[in-house]
Amino acid sequence: MLSRAARPAFRAGAAVTLRPAVASAPVVQQSSNYATLREIEGRLKSIRNIEKITKTMKIVASTKLTRAQKAMNESRTYGETSNTVYDEAETKALEGENQKKLLVVCSSDKGLCGGIHSGLTRAVRRLMNEEPADYDLVILGEKCKAQLSRGNAKQISLTFTNIGKDIPTFADAQAIADQISLLSQDYAETKIMYNKFVNAQAYEPTVIPAYSEEVVTQSPNFSSFEVDQEVLANLQEYSLANSLFWALAEGHACEQSARRNAMDNASKNAGDMIDRYQILFNRTRQAVITGELVEIITGAAASEG
Repeated sequence: MLSRAARPAFRAGAAVTLRPAVASAPVVQQSSNYATLREIEGRLKSIRNIEKITKTMKIVASTKLTRAQKAMNESRTYGETSNTVYDEAETKALEGENQKKLLVVCSSDKGLCGGIHSGLTRAVRRLMNEEPADYDLVILGEKCKAQLSRGNAKQISLTFTNIGKDIPTFADAQAIADQISLLSQDYAETKIMYNKFVNAQAYEPTVIPAYSEEVVTQSPNFSSFEVDQEVLANLQEYSLANSLFWALAEGHACEQSARRNAMDNASKNAGDMIDRYQILFNRTRQAVITGELVEIITGAAASEG
């Protein structure tokens, strides 16, 4: 208990100790404003660096797209010519239940190109649901491999990496076709799923059929072609390599186009963010300056009074 004589002194001391805290409140607010300014300035610097990177990647993708389209047109000629034989022979897959089918998925190892790989994965799963069968998967590229491994890992028979680093060549397609031909299973039907190049803004998952020797020999109009049995095996492998070359080249062109569009959108979004943060930075700086002026004027008025 405090005595009556001590209570006034305690109150005076408490008042004295509270005064510096009240006086220092604007200083704390001022330092927090400066911290906010530094934070906004750092964020602006980061976004500007991202904008530079995305613009550079857009230019690189635009340059690669021109080369990819040229290679795509050449591969399309080979692929369509190879499939003409099957069209004229009226080759169709054998019908039956519980038949093994092979699905070759053509993607790549690189990202930063929008939803081109996830769209291909969805198309593969949709095909497997709409046409139920015992599927084996051959996946080209790490992107679709990672996505399909989550739900279809047991169906993956063969995978290839280092795909899409440069423009695909027929030698690459031939090497992949040789590995596919070494699979021990006899498949009733083989399909190649890839992204078809529609234009510089659009693409769509498409299927190219590839047939086995047994299916080709049972074609209705196959007798009109004078093909030896030894040549037929070479024709089948050559046709598969042509189709793979076509699919890889078109997929590469789609990837470059999608990457260019994605980097263009990213650059625009970065520009919009820079504008918003620049306005916020200017307003915050103006508020700090105004607060400092108010403190100076208040202090000068208090000293004169």
